[in-house]
Amino acid sequence: MSHNSFGHLFRLTTWGESHGPAIGGVVDGCPPGIPLEASEIQTYLDKRKPGQSRFTTQRKEPDTVEILSGVFQDQSGRQVTTGTPISLMIRNVDQRSKDYGEIARTFRPGHADFTYQQKYGIRDYRGGGRSSARETAVRVAGGAVARKILDGVTFKGGLVQIGPHKINRDRIDWGTVDDNPFFCPDPSVVDFWSTYLDGIRKDGSSIGAVVEVIAEGVPAGLGAPLYGKLDQDLASAMMSINAVKAVEIGDGMMAATLTGEENADEIRLDRDGQPVFLSNHAGGILGGISTGQPIVCRFAVKPTSSILKPRLTIDADGNETEIVTKGRHDPCVGIRAVPIGEAMMAIVLADHLLRHRGQCGPGG
Repeated sequence: MSHNSFGHLFRLTTWGESHGPAIGGVVDGCPPGIPLEASEIQTYLDKRKPGQSRFTTQRKEPDTVEILSGVFQDQSGRQVTTGTPISLMIRNVDQRSKDYGEIARTFRPGHADFTYQQKYGIRDYRGGGRSSARETAVRVAGGAVARKILDGVTFKGGLVQIGPHKINRDRIDWGTVDDNPFFCPDPSVVDFWSTYLDGIRKDGSSIGAVVEVIAEGVPAGLGAPLYGKLDQDLASAMMSINAVKAVEIGDGMMAATLTGEENADEIRLDRDGQPVFLSNHAGGILGGISTGQPIVCRFAVKPTSSILKPRLTIDADGNETEIVTKGRHDPCVGIRAVPIGEAMMAIVLADHLLRHRGQCGPGG
């Protein structure tokens, strides 16, 4: 299987399967001399790991990361990057492969079972193998390394919609996202979402969601025309996340409803003579290049395909049948996609920062 790497100068290659002994990745292109401890990576992995509430899969994985290479102690005793590949490993400790024995030759609707079988002639049916969202833990680890390169850039992400139910944007408080199980920036909807998702979960079904990720402090000038656009690579990064079916930057699809004068982000000068945008419909990117405004990206996550409701399907022998997916699954996989979206944005921005420096120099 090819295409397991993402990025150009800052590149993450991941490996491993859901029910294998471990998953991991290699970060290549990280500059030397950057302080990096496993505990710094673990902070972000702890946000993504399963079993933290009744609204996520109850698989109990500590997601403890090990740094196997690419770091060494400098003269002051700090552990820093050496400029060589950084190998990261996360051991799998709570697999229940027996839960998947009944689907060894049956294709789950909505999953990658059928397409993997068609393409490769073989698939690891245990938890989806390589197609499992378990792989995204490594992306979060890689994103933690990317953040170390992005001095002055901060990220915030949250769930802004579950099913048809959106947040109230007049009540957004990003300081509350870690205070509820949904990473929701609107505290007023948390109780309703809890009741709503409890009903979905008890009914043996699932529901989709929309995640919003924002990066602030991004310098102007990242990205390149025509085929290295920042928004192009962001869209690619978010679409690579399991179960993501749509991505938008800034106003996204709503831009089609605006007039030219409404959509244009007007520019003035502040007291210091620096340009200031009066709005951010473009989501911080114009012509594929960052403006210096916040980068705003949203993506839609489909409902978890593994549900307890019977679904019509076929098996590998060409027989029509139906299936009920057993095991431990998220009733709304969008919840744990929040730290994954932040990580993918960090990886894209770190890659583009290094690419920008390579072409324009440190002061470019």
